[in-house]
This record gives sequence, structure tokens and C-alpha cells, in this order.
Amino acid sequence: MPTAAAAPGVQRRWDELVRPEHVHGSLYTDPAIFQAELEKIWFRTWVYVGHESEVPNANDFVMKSIGPEPIIMTRDRSGQVHLLHNRCSHRGNRVCMTERGNARSFTCPYHGWTFSNDGALKGWPFPSGYEGVDRSEYGLGKVARVASYRGFVFGSMAAEGPSLEEHLGAAMKSIDALCDTSPEGEVEITAGFLKHKVKANWKFLVENETDGYHPSFVHASIFEVAQSGIGELYSAESTAVSRDFGNGHTENDLRPEFRKRDVPMSWFGTTADRLPEYTARMNAAYGEEKARKIMIDGTPHIMIYPNLFIAEIQIFVIQPLAVNESVQHVTALQFKGAPDLNRRMRQQTMGSVGPAGFLLADDAEMYERTQMGVQMRNPEWLFLGRGKHRERRDEDGFLIGDNTDEVPTRGIWRHYRSLMEAE
Repeated sequence: MPTAAAAPGVQRRWDELVRPEHVHGSLYTDPAIFQAELEKIWFRTWVYVGHESEVPNANDFVMKSIGPEPIIMTRDRSGQVHLLHNRCSHRGNRVCMTERGNARSFTCPYHGWTFSNDGALKGWPFPSGYEGVDRSEYGLGKVARVASYRGFVFGSMAAEGPSLEEHLGAAMKSIDALCDTSPEGEVEITAGFLKHKVKANWKFLVENETDGYHPSFVHASIFEVAQSGIGELYSAESTAVSRDFGNGHTENDLRPEFRKRDVPMSWFGTTADRLPEYTARMNAAYGEEKARKIMIDGTPHIMIYPNLFIAEIQIFVIQPLAVNESVQHVTALQFKGAPDLNRRMRQQTMGSVGPAGFLLADDAEMYERTQMGVQMRNPEWLFLGRGKHRERRDEDGFLIGDNTDEVPTRGIWRHYRSLMEAE
């Protein structure tokens, strides 16, 4: 493998760092590349911020982020959701240090400037000192574009660009499938988040989420203890597939295995008769035939680029802090109108990715070991060619491969390169 043609610098040839089956190790370690990613990905494209159910009432707020920047997601008294920069327009201090709450306004602790929860400046102390100053020009900064799809709120700091629907593309169907698992067609994010900080570049986390190659090895211990049958979904014999939806969105489609089993709720490792209330509500909502199909297919395993991972029973939100430091925010999914299922969702989430859970700890160990590895100079390229010879198109035209193939990883990097090359 030839070396990178030029030492990384501010002006890069991204085709010299991202190739069809290889990526250069400096993409995970170069601080200048990380800064370029903030500008071209995190501060330009659509980024998942939060869910409407996290601010259910007028004047509710919750602290979120876009990349490393803190964002306050608020619902004003009229019900509109806002994404506000947590930065006083006077001297830059943070106006909110509380994770969540209910407040009509935020007051900067430094000089007492007060802002309403839609970002407008309400007032400043000792107003005689601001004679002739237009107060309307000094509200909190607002994220340029805010849009929501089925309760999932996304923000873009770029005033212009593709719409959220254009960005999500085929991923919208996966969100639809997720919401349809609720008898009332709605997801709720109400279980509270755990935060896992790792000393690793954010892109390792993105790649890992739909990497179907590693589970049989990294998670072998929890699969054996739980005896859930999940490990079989990621074996060489599995009929499940990996898929590249485009725009960086990728998935492990496990439905072929669940359909082969033909047992409702097997995706959750249980049977419908053990969740009689949920099953009855699904039948009432969709009719028995459609409800059975939904309960066989289960929920998606999809990475919505660049930071939302829907993992059957949980969602993960990826936050980059530095070139070698990231946070995964994780919570159990909750389905509106499904209290018996939700209770088990929370229990399984705590068991798998909670403080004593193995699943995320296994991944975190791999992230950090890999981050240490790419700092070495030889070999300087990473190989992403698994399954290239059997990569193919599905009936909808999307690239697919076996579930253990690196179809998703190659798709992620193609999209990454297109974003970094864009003017």
C-alpha cells in the first residue's frame, strides 16, 4: 500500500486520505482534520439534537449539543420548539447550567442579562447604560434551521442546504418502522440518559454502530450469558444484510432472520404471550395481520449520520469533544401506550449498556485500543474491503452485503469524503 501522497495540511486532497477500500489513519488523529469536520459536517449538515417528548410542556428545556457546542432545546409558551446557543450575547457566559427544567427565561449569572425561552433579550440591569442600543439585536443565538420528523428534532447551523427530508432520505422509513412499534405510533424519550465518555475519535463510534463483523467477538461474553440468540444474527450463516442508504445512513437489516423465525417479538427475545397488554394494544391499533408483521420485523438497527444510532431498544447520540475524545449518550426507547414493554426496555438497557453492563464497555475498550493503534505510523492505512466482491444492489437500488461485510463502513466514508470536498 502506498503512503499518503502528502503530509496532512490545511489544504487537503481528500481523495488521498479516503479511498474506496482504505482510509488513512490521520483521519482519526489530526486535530486540524477534526476542526475541518466541525465546520463541514457538524456545523453545516443536519444533526440530531433531541426528541420533542423531552420538552413535553410549555417552558420546558433540556441541555443538548451540536458537536462540542452546548445547545438549549426549549419549548416556548406557545408550544414551539427552539434550539438556542447557550452563550450570553453580552460577554459569552453560559446562561444555563441546569440539565433540564421548566423556565420562562434564562439569566446570565455574570451581568444579569435575561432572555426569554425563545431567545429574545427581555432586559438588562441598569438600563440607562444602554441608551440608544436596540435590544432586539442582542438575543441568544439560534440554530439556523430546526426541523422535526416524527418527534425527532434535528438542527442545522447552515441557513441554506438540503431539507431535513432530503437529508434523511430512506432513513425516514426506518424511523417510521420504529414509531409503528408503538400502539400509538409515537416514541417517547423519557428514561433519562447515561453518558459514556471514551478517548476515541467520533468516527470510530459511527463506524462501529453498523459494523456487523465485530459482535461475534467483542460481545461474545454477554451473548453467551444472556443466551438471547443475538450473536447468531451476526454470524457467517446469518441471512441478515448490511445496507448503505446513502447520505452516510447505514443499517444492519435483521428482518430476514426474524421473518425466518416467524415468531412475533422474537426480535426482543421474548414471545407475544409474555406481553399480553402490548400485544392486545397493537392488534387494536393496526389489526391482527399488520400488528403481527410489525411485531415480527421488530425495530431498526440504523445509524443516521452523523450522530443518531437507533439500536432496537435504545438510542445513542454521539457527541465529538476533541479529535480523540467523544461521548455516547444512551437511553432506553419508550413506546407510547406500551408500559409493559417499556419496563422491559429499561431493564434490558440497564443490563446491556448501563454502568454495570457489558455491551458498551466492550465497545469502549475497542474504541480506545483502536485510537491508540492509529497513532502508530506503520501500517498507516486501514482496510475496509471485507465483502466488496459480493456487494450488490437490493430491489430499491441500495448497496447491500452480508451482515458481516463492510458495506456500511464504505458508504459512511464515501459520504464523508463528499462532505469534506464540498465548497
